[in-house]
Amino acid sequence: MIYLDHAATTPIPRAVADAMYEVLAERFGNPSSQYPLGADMKRAVEQWRRTVAQALGCDAGRLYFTSCGTEADAWAVTAACWQNRHLGKHIVTTAVEHSAVLESCRWMEKQGYEVTYVAPGSDGVITAEDILSAVRPDTALVSCMLVNNELGCLYPIEEIARGLAARNPKTLLHTDAVQGFLKVPFAANTLGADFISISGHKIGGPKGIGALYIGPRVKNPRPLLPGGGQEGGLRSGTEATAQMAGFAKAVELRTERLTEILDHMAALRAHAAEVLGAIPDLKILGGGPAAPHILSVSLEGWPSQNIVTDLGSQGICISAGSACHRGKPSHVVAALKLPKKVSGGVIRLSFGPETTFDDIDRCAEALRRHHDTRMPML
Repeated sequence: MIYLDHAATTPIPRAVADAMYEVLAERFGNPSSQYPLGADMKRAVEQWRRTVAQALGCDAGRLYFTSCGTEADAWAVTAACWQNRHLGKHIVTTAVEHSAVLESCRWMEKQGYEVTYVAPGSDGVITAEDILSAVRPDTALVSCMLVNNELGCLYPIEEIARGLAARNPKTLLHTDAVQGFLKVPFAANTLGADFISISGHKIGGPKGIGALYIGPRVKNPRPLLPGGGQEGGLRSGTEATAQMAGFAKAVELRTERLTEILDHMAALRAHAAEVLGAIPDLKILGGGPAAPHILSVSLEGWPSQNIVTDLGSQGICISAGSACHRGKPSHVVAALKLPKKVSGGVIRLSFGPETTFDDIDRCAEALRRHHDTRMPML
């Protein structure tokens, strides 16, 4: 199998699975229990928190574990609106956010909020000024992702944060960094965002675990889940200790050789752009600064779902960047306003530490065969 869909999820290294198994089978205590087995787990949870927080570049006391990136996004949106409920009922986000953010914003619209959805250019680029020009005196929240999950475009969060500080210092800033964490260099303490969402299964960790950074400007954040007082009283419920252990181990494995991994993925992306770009009718999508692990392309005229099915039958796993539901383009591709032949043929390749140059070459060969043996249908 050739796996080129690391932006969807990632394989779990054996060391991550072993760390999780040890907790499940041997260190299974409830961290709220007072006897040694529970106390051991309590210490372990705080060590895992420190591990993830150090990689994120923040104090451990500002990191809260969640069940996933989606939960972290939803919590950030609602918590920001709650803190700034007296400032106003206006939100600025982008038209290409992950559905976790978009659906949270749509929910807030039902609560009486007005949302401005900033559209990208046809290359997927969104500038800081695009965002800042939409901000009003009553803007409670700006939410802009760090890396677009379909295009790989990198968005200027630090510049947006500086602009907000000068124009609307009370407006809070959230960034969905699920595709950016340990993929592009940044530190929570200096990025300027008040909320940062991350996820475990995008970096070799298990599904079912994520985290939310809550910065110092957020005073008395609204709890996501009231209850027994876990996670500083903000997200109650017995801790998912095995998932936390796996998340922390995945972070350790990535950070041990992070420079090597990032360089490798950047080289893979450049190689993929070169060999795929030689295929007739293939167009590279996305402009501006980009993350090293995502490449979005379009085989103009050939439906993406057919491409994914054909390559999947050959053991090559890629993603349809469009035509996700009933032949309609994804909201990200639709926001680019591309010609139908282009938008209908979008596919995404995404890479990880395990990806090889041979994987890229074999995928390119399969895409060329698809082009040469199938008729265009768009």
